[in-house]
Amino acid sequence: MKTFPASQLIINADGSAFHLHLKPEFLADKVILVGDQDRVNMVASFFDEGSIECDVQSREFHTITGKYQGKRISCISTGIGTDNCDIVMNEIDALANIDFNTRQEKENKRVLDIVRIGTCGGMQEDIPLGTFLVSQKSIGFDGVLAFYHDRDKIADLGFEKAFVDFTGYPKKAAVPYVVAANPELVDRIAKDDMMRGCTIAANGFYGPQGRVLRIDLAVPDINEKITAFRYEGQRITNYEMEGSCIAGLALHMGHRAMTVCCVIAQRKIEAANTDYKPRIKELVKTVLERI
Repeated sequence: MKTFPASQLIINADGSAFHLHLKPEFLADKVILVGDQDRVNMVASFFDEGSIECDVQSREFHTITGKYQGKRISCISTGIGTDNCDIVMNEIDALANIDFNTRQEKENKRVLDIVRIGTCGGMQEDIPLGTFLVSQKSIGFDGVLAFYHDRDKIADLGFEKAFVDFTGYPKKAAVPYVVAANPELVDRIAKDDMMRGCTIAANGFYGPQGRVLRIDLAVPDINEKITAFRYEGQRITNYEMEGSCIAGLALHMGHRAMTVCCVIAQRKIEAANTDYKPRIKELVKTVLERI
């Protein structure tokens, strides 16, 4: 079994993971990830009365573990971006599958169900504001997965090449990777009342999502090309900023993961809804019931 030195796996003096400040015994097998640390409190407001086991926060990482209708769930905030999700995914996997006392990999692995709940921008005219959209596939603009061994084994290489060729993707940018969500978890959460699609996880909010302020874009018509792109009957439905890293690392680690977002902006028709919180509460309650 692998043994992990202190420089590779940093454990705080109280026995908690370095960034999350979460101890192994407080991580549930069902994990909800949200970007906004304040949203953790909103998720936990649905938990059974008196069921909260821990409430810890360090920087943008906020965790509450409790129960919803008897199901033990950890809700963790990631902050914005796939770089933060790289931290969260590695630390929750370590909490689950590395013995923090011996620093050795556990023989019997825990498999986590991980659902990211977020907001996104729709890329097709027939996706109205307020839609609950599940990412069956995530297209990562971030490059995180390239730093891990055998990246190509879990990626849809045909989709990647077709996308790069069609869009004229910037040659000096990280090569996009395409990874699938766990199909069983997708079916469990989406059922027959949520839209399913392919989602870009952008590594920024402005230029990487085709927004133009004072600096022009390397590919000025990138969003028009993204909207028009098709591959084996699949189209790109929305932008968000975290799902690709979560899906990709979960596949590598042997966990089940997926992303579901509420559409709060419509990029095709240049519309947005800033009063989306009631709809997010509805999405959270639905995920809690189905996870």
